[in-house]
Amino acid sequence: MEETAEELEESEEVVKATEEAVETEKKEEPVEIAEEKEEVPIEEELAEEAVEEVEEIEEKKEVKKPKEKEIEEIVEEKIYTIPLGRAWISPRKKRAPRAIRLIKSFIQRHMKIKTEVEEMEEEEAERLVISNEVNEKVWSRGIEKPPRKIRVRAAKDKEGVITVYLAEG
Repeated sequence: MEETAEELEESEEVVKATEEAVETEKKEEPVEIAEEKEEVPIEEELAEEAVEEVEEIEEKKEVKKPKEKEIEEIVEEKIYTIPLGRAWISPRKKRAPRAIRLIKSFIQRHMKIKTEVEEMEEEEAERLVISNEVNEKVWSRGIEKPPRKIRVRAAKDKEGVITVYLAEG
C-alpha cells in the first residue's frame, strides 16, 4: 500500500505540474492575441497610407503618360542585319569604334537621313541615336573583337529622330 500511495502522490504532483503549465500557456495566449489586435490597426493605417500614396503616384503618371506617348509615336520602323566585317580591316585597337561608325553610316543610307548641307536648307533636322544596348553588344567582347554582324531595329518618330535598338530574337 505504501508504494501505491507514493505512486499516487507522484502522479498527483505530475498532474498539478501539467495543470500549472496549461494555465500559464492560457495566460500567455491572451497576451499574444492582445498584441496582435494592437498591431492590426497600425497595419490598417499603414495600408491606407500606402494606398493613398499609390493613388497619388498613379495620378502623376497619368499626367505624364500622354506626353510620353506623343513623343514616342513611331512613324517608320525597320529591322536590319548590318554587316560589320569591314571593321575587321582596321587595326585591332580601332575595330569597335569603327563598327559603331559603320552602324551609323548604314542607318543613314537605308533610312535616308539628310546630310548637314541638306539640313541647312530645310528647318527639320533628323538625328540618329544609337541605344545603349546596341553599343554594349558591339563592345561586349572588347575593342579588338566586335561582332561580324548585328541585327538592329531602326525606329523613326514624328520629330525625325531615328533610334537604333537591338532587334529582339
